[in-house]
Parts: sequence; structure tokens; C-alpha cells
Amino acid sequence: RPRCHFEDITRADFYGFVVPFAIELRKLSLASKVPIKIRACDTMGYGVPYPGVALPRSVSGIIYGLQHYAGFPSEMLEWHGHNDFYKGVVNASTAWLYGASVVNCSLLGIGERTGNVPLEAMVFEYASLKGTLNGMDTSAITEISDYIVKETGYELPPMTPFVGRNFNVTKAGIHADGLLKDEEIYNIFDTKLFLNRPPLVAISNVSGLAGIACWINNYYRLTGNQAVDKRNPCIAKMKEWIDHEYET
Repeated sequence: RPRCHFEDITRADFYGFVVPFAIELRKLSLASKVPIKIRACDTMGYGVPYPGVALPRSVSGIIYGLQHYAGFPSEMLEWHGHNDFYKGVVNASTAWLYGASVVNCSLLGIGERTGNVPLEAMVFEYASLKGTLNGMDTSAITEISDYIVKETGYELPPMTPFVGRNFNVTKAGIHADGLLKDEEIYNIFDTKLFLNRPPLVAISNVSGLAGIACWINNYYRLTGNQAVDKRNPCIAKMKEWIDHEYET
């Protein structure tokens, strides 16, 4: 089915050009009985998700207008966003909430300039909004990320949510202490279950006894009675050595 790209829609004359053009497309679609999709493209990332924003930058206004003024139903509307102003994900979510049935994504958000909407981000956004993963296996996100990095040499920023190597790594001893007491205290969700990535601790001069104990337990997968407690004398000895290394 034809898909018409409304490029740069967040900088276009919405009522003077976008709506009249969409209405003519709708007429063609009805006359030919051929469904036509509209892909609303925020080509430069100018879209804004907040209520009350003026068109053409209002994401909600664009989707609402294409439905109610141009007559395009939800299933014929797509959102294509860029991340130039760090609004890629929230704009895509807003487009969903206001009636776009589809948002365009790329793996790891790879795309021109600052990138596009990351597919893995919208998987978790979908689950947050709908309350279900609808059969999706989120552990595949980790596999896909590892594959792309290995096969293409892509330099994945370490702080990237869900897939970066620092995503669920804590460095502060007080946070590690929380992980030891109850993982829910300082892990955003069950990362082992959903991403096959248990929470980790990076050892540094601020790790403290709890950080070292947490690292040992996670690295060697020690649980229950086998888990090492931060009060273990061996942990104190290791901390002395680590502190000495940082001092020198």
C-alpha cells in the first residue's frame, strides 16, 4: 500500500498545506479504494510533546489534526522521529498516545546525526503503556546488541539504556549495599529476567565493603548461604588492598 512521507512536518504550514494535501490524498484513496498511509516525519527533531504547544511543532497536534481534519484513521498514521533534542522516545510515545498506530524505530537508535527512536526503548515503552509485553522476548535485545557490536564494530556508548555496558552497573558503595539487602532497592527492574543481564558493581575507591561483596556474589553467582557478607574478614582485606592501589 502506498505510504506518503510528510517530510519536515514539524516545520511545515500545517493548516495551509499539510491538511489540504492530506485531504486530497484521502480523496484519491477513497476513489481508488487503495489505502494510503501517512508517515509524519520529524526530520530535524523539532517536535515537542507537551500539551498546548503550537503547531507545527506539536506532536499531539499533528496526529490529532491528521485524524480529525484530514480524515485519516489511526491505523493509517505513522510517526518517524529523530533525536536531535533528546525527544525521540517521548515524541514517539506521544504520537502513540494521540493516535498514531505505528512509530518507526532503528536498532540501538542508530541513524543520521543524533539517531532515530531506539527499537529497544519502544519495546519497554509499549510494556509500560499497555501493561504487557504481548509475547515479546526482551532478552533478544541483549543478543541483538551484542551481535551488532561484534559484527559491525559499532561503538556503543557505555551509558546507553538497556544495552550499554554501564546500564545496570553501580559504583557507589551505598548503592551496592542496597543491592545486597534487596535488589529492588537499586536496580530499575529485574534485568536478569528481562535482559539476561544481572546487576553489576564496578570496583573503585568508593565501592566500600558492600560493593566488593556484591561484585563477588554477582561474578561468581553466589546466592543464599553461599553469598559473601560484607562483614567477612576477607572483604576487609580486599578493601585495604583496593584502597592502597588508589592511593598509589
